[in-house]
Amino acid sequence: MMGPKQEAQAALFYEFSLEDHIPQNHLLRSIERHLDLSRIRGHLADFYSHTGRPSIDPELLIRMLLVGYCFGIRSERRLCEEVHLNLAYRWFCRLDLSDRIPDHSTFSKNRHGRFRESDLLRHVFETTVTRCVEEGLVGGEGFAVDASLIFADVQKQNSSNPKDWEDRAVKAADAPRAVREYLDVLDDAAFGSASEVKPKFTAHADPASQWTAARKGPAVFAYSDNYLIDTDHGIIMDVDASRSIRQAEVGAMRKMIDRTEERFGLKPDWVAADTAYGSSDNLVWLTLKRKILPFIPVFDHSKRKDGTWSRSDFTWDEDNDRYIFPEGKELRHTRRNYSNPKRHKPKAGRRQYRSLKLDCQACPSKPKCCPNTATRSVNREEYEIVRDFARMCTASDFNPTAQRRRKKVEMLFAHLKRILGLARLRLRGPCGVQHEFTLAATAQNLRKLAKLKPMVPALP
Repeated sequence: MMGPKQEAQAALFYEFSLEDHIPQNHLLRSIERHLDLSRIRGHLADFYSHTGRPSIDPELLIRMLLVGYCFGIRSERRLCEEVHLNLAYRWFCRLDLSDRIPDHSTFSKNRHGRFRESDLLRHVFETTVTRCVEEGLVGGEGFAVDASLIFADVQKQNSSNPKDWEDRAVKAADAPRAVREYLDVLDDAAFGSASEVKPKFTAHADPASQWTAARKGPAVFAYSDNYLIDTDHGIIMDVDASRSIRQAEVGAMRKMIDRTEERFGLKPDWVAADTAYGSSDNLVWLTLKRKILPFIPVFDHSKRKDGTWSRSDFTWDEDNDRYIFPEGKELRHTRRNYSNPKRHKPKAGRRQYRSLKLDCQACPSKPKCCPNTATRSVNREEYEIVRDFARMCTASDFNPTAQRRRKKVEMLFAHLKRILGLARLRLRGPCGVQHEFTLAATAQNLRKLAKLKPMVPALP
């Protein structure tokens, strides 16, 4: 028998509890267990006036933003609609059924105001990292670092040559916010001063973005999202935004390592990265200044492509300051004999080692060594000993383990773009980009906490 037709009948009174309608295994319940926003009001106390109308609770705004980044809701207009309709989102934001949702413009007002002035999003991120440390998810022995391109919210059609941009008479006070932020970071190591090479194009709407073809395809405007992670469980220890060039990404790595030690007292024993971080300056900074083992392939262009012997085919003799041929002959920087041995001491800087012409003429391996020149020369960098030490690290038995753990940072970038939907930025300017990256990293750490340390349901 067919049942009666279901029709909506308005009741005079309702008995409804959000707590009873949210499943115990819901992701937001586990996130709520680990999220600590108790210090937000104290952190923002100096940035609110003591008079006037009461403001919207800043904790509510942060909770709504975290919902958006955890579930890939990029638009703040849509976020307000989803929180209004979704019971789980309302429960997480501590809103009752009759509570009003803040207007979407409230986020922009606070982001450009007190959130930026107080660096609140960085405070929330570091609080989450502290929670990860307390839960035992951070070992602190090995870190991995990498950067990923995130498309900027600009178009190629709205750009020009940097020289044309400099010739334009634009007053800083009348410029858009993203342009003013670009002018503020011209001397920043992660942006303006990272390289003296000027890009081919500069975007009018977001001049701090980098015109790059690093993805081996059509060039685009982009920023680099830099992650420093602990390799035990892939917890993001620090995040930083920079231009999409190698020098800026290396500078961001140093900044994140120093800041992690300053904020959390954690200094890794070793760091794993790709070849982009294998320059001499960076290896010297890691090994000599910070005493960290670099499991990083050396950035080296000494290998020849014509099939002749490269520098690696020669043996370095540290005691006698010379290179030795596979045939037994030697290459020296100088062959003068000084009465004072101190004058023969190698000086700092790049040095060139040459063979004797007589040795090369009688050498049977000359076609393999220097077929087009009379003698063979080999250049040795100032800190070649540090580069050799890095090569020893990458040739060790632990290097495959370090490189396998390093892939966790690449998995985090894949999760960031495919699951959280952050393949293209929504905000412009260095500050807006940093806010997006920080919130996304906070959401990823919270999801990791919820997965590895889920909420234990109460026994019936």
